[in-house]
Amino acid sequence: MIYILYLILAIAVVGISIKLSYYVNLLDRTTNISGAFIGGVMLAAVTSLPELFTSISATVFVDQPEMVLGNILGSNIFNLFVLGGLILLNLKTFKKCFLSPSHKNTLVATIIMYVLVISAMIFPAHFHVFNTNPVSIIILVIYLGAVKMMSSDDSKDEDSLEIEASLTKNQILVRFGIFSIMLVVVSIGLTFATDILAQKLNLGMTIAGALLLGVATSLPELTSSISLVRMKNFNATTGNIVGSNLFNFSILFVADISYSRSSIYFSNTEASNLIIAGLIATLASLLAFQFKTSSRTYSPVVLNSVYKIAGCLAVLSYVLFLRSTI
Repeated sequence: MIYILYLILAIAVVGISIKLSYYVNLLDRTTNISGAFIGGVMLAAVTSLPELFTSISATVFVDQPEMVLGNILGSNIFNLFVLGGLILLNLKTFKKCFLSPSHKNTLVATIIMYVLVISAMIFPAHFHVFNTNPVSIIILVIYLGAVKMMSSDDSKDEDSLEIEASLTKNQILVRFGIFSIMLVVVSIGLTFATDILAQKLNLGMTIAGALLLGVATSLPELTSSISLVRMKNFNATTGNIVGSNLFNFSILFVADISYSRSSIYFSNTEASNLIIAGLIATLASLLAFQFKTSSRTYSPVVLNSVYKIAGCLAVLSYVLFLRSTI
């Protein structure tokens, strides 16, 4: 029964996410709001709501703090696995697409957050601020700074076509909000289902968070990203994925402040493998964007090779993590 419930919840997440991506694309095409802000902040925050509420549920309701780090790190690497796969499968579209410059800054901020998490795992904090690890506070500050940069990014794809919408901007926002709330409700149910499954399958909580929760809560990013690429909106897709990864790290602050019994930064083999794989995938994505923003400097052959290598590294990093869990 629990397997069927988990599957139903996962399918619900997919369906809701497809609708959210549709409304995000309408906003991007019918308003003057930058694609960086729409994809990197609005859609990223909404598609990361499952990670937020499952992490809160893991600490407050089921008392499984190890699931939090596994959930966040697992979601991040799965998101980059999706991005790498989309680049490889849609190479022509990626080469021609416009990407907001702030996406590269978002990836740099994400790398810094990985380093901060490593430091929190290796060097336990001897003092706390409002019962919170200082690393969590620094992560929140970096996220807010990145959001400010994305909101001030007024770059726009000059080649993108504006479309006629049968809905007004207010109607789009209201429907976007309704489906966002639905996503929250389903996400909380996923946490309880994952906790039961982990105990039933005798999985460690970090692994359960990375595999069961990490993949399930990343379904919004997966489905919305595929939908947006089909709509030829690679910029919003990229912003969704890299913005979601950044938002996911900020969830550590929420989880940390809501859990007072011990630290949420557990040092174990599974978490270490997730961090190594996540760093490799993030650096690979940064490499692709670096060449993308200076594409006129390099020949098409070089660019093709770099994009393929970066995409393969992002995909293989997740595959190698899965292999390490066996």
